[in-house]
Amino acid sequence: MPLPSGSWASLKGEEQKQARIQWTEAGGIALLPCGGLFSAVRAPAHLVWAAADTEELPVVDAFLRQWFDGGAAFADLHALLSYFLVPSSTAWKWTDRHLPGVEYLGRDHYLGVPAVHLTEPQGRGYWCLPMDSAGDLCYPAVVEKLLHHGRATRSGVNAQ
Repeated sequence: MPLPSGSWASLKGEEQKQARIQWTEAGGIALLPCGGLFSAVRAPAHLVWAAADTEELPVVDAFLRQWFDGGAAFADLHALLSYFLVPSSTAWKWTDRHLPGVEYLGRDHYLGVPAVHLTEPQGRGYWCLPMDSAGDLCYPAVVEKLLHHGRATRSGVNAQ
């Protein structure tokens, strides 16, 4: 059975089979390599919550949908981390290194990705910004702007 189109359908052969098995047998999390279809920016959830000005997850999710107008992101509710999927061809460029805990995950990294149907804030992880179509990723500059906004909000500086 193939994965749903518009989400992870572009995974190839064995990767698609392994992801499907892990999503059904490993608690809804599949270990996927970064640097191929996507890379990721990992950030502390508190920066995202600060940018959204709330810790209410449904409100944060709505904020992210508006902020990104597309893209793909998920939350790890146990580790309190947010993951923004970005194109592998785009290097994470630091314009300001005052973002502690933020890391670009490219080649040589694996990412525990929630199953595509996990879109509600419960369990270990879920898609707060589900991927609408294959290749619908976040722009790194928009991710960086969001995180700087969150940092500025936490420190009481006008981030607009």
